Amino acid sequence: MRLGVLDVGSNTVHLLVVDAHRGAHPTPMTSEKTVLRLAERIGAHNGRLSDDDADELIRTISEARDSAVAAGCDELMAFATSAIRDADNAVEVLERLSTETGVELEVLPGEDEARYTFLAARRWYGWSAGNLLLLDIGGGSLEMALGIDEHPDLAVSLPLGAGRMSRTMLKDPPKQDEIKKARDWLEGQLAPTAKKFRKLARPDRVVASSKTFRSLARLTGAAPSSAGQRVSRTLTDTGLRQLLAFITRMSSSDLAALDGVSSARSHQLVGGALVAEAAMKALGVTELEICPWALREGVILRRLDHTNGDSHTAFKSGVPVRAGGTEGLVPAQENASGPTRDETEAPVDGTGLRTRHGARWER
Repeated sequence: MRLGVLDVGSNTVHLLVVDAHRGAHPTPMTSEKTVLRLAERIGAHNGRLSDDDADELIRTISEARDSAVAAGCDELMAFATSAIRDADNAVEVLERLSTETGVELEVLPGEDEARYTFLAARRWYGWSAGNLLLLDIGGGSLEMALGIDEHPDLAVSLPLGAGRMSRTMLKDPPKQDEIKKARDWLEGQLAPTAKKFRKLARPDRVVASSKTFRSLARLTGAAPSSAGQRVSRTLTDTGLRQLLAFITRMSSSDLAALDGVSSARSHQLVGGALVAEAAMKALGVTELEICPWALREGVILRRLDHTNGDSHTAFKSGVPVRAGGTEGLVPAQENASGPTRDETEAPVDGTGLRTRHGARWER
């Protein structure tokens, strides 16, 4: 089964084509990216996509749909994340998009974004990872999830993306007082959510996905992408602090010259690094592993979970691709084989934890 996944994010529109079937790992075939920086466009027009920007988005998605057809995709799953969620005229733009291209773009709620990304990480590391904590920094939001099963016990999305931080709080290059102000602000923003996570069990493994974390790990000495997905990559709090002392004194144009930093994202590297630092500090994390799978793979895996063996919904060869959203991908919370933590909460010694999750986090 050949699937196309179209991810409309804050920075890019990314089409990933994979060959996959139920019970097998998705094999990437082609990948196309177009840099639109939708979040910046929306911010420049008082929370709306202008007509010209909407035209460009529709044109880009139309071209991606044609690429999916040319690649022989049986199905195209299209979704949008933070930028479109934030646009005041999102409904109007989505209606135009559906009418003019036939693509139904599903706007994922932030918590579902966290759940799908968590699923991808769980499948990548397997059950041996135990209680898994996931962090993911996008252009507009930070996703965090924790759990021992495929469906996290807690999944949250906060408006603390790398691009959002860079646009709203930092100049290029940033001033030292801006850095301090951003750190203090992030600490306050993360404290309530971190407290919720600390009420749950201590994670056995902490992982991070997203381009932001991959770039930060590369800049602190991790292997380049050319080494392949299966090479172990880590990011430590010490390495991140040392890196921040370096990159906060550089302009985005200088950062773009560094190995592992793309020109399309160099302007938000410092913002992303500050979010990463704050999240690790708030959760008491000193080291995390970089997971090569993220949201797109999670969407694919959930789609495959809803096929019936060989009797899936793939179209026969020669029939145009079906362009749709993720309506077949109900939120992971609704797919759980059993009740959620909220439904089964039974305090143990006043902690509210199930004993199979192990010890609580150190304070």
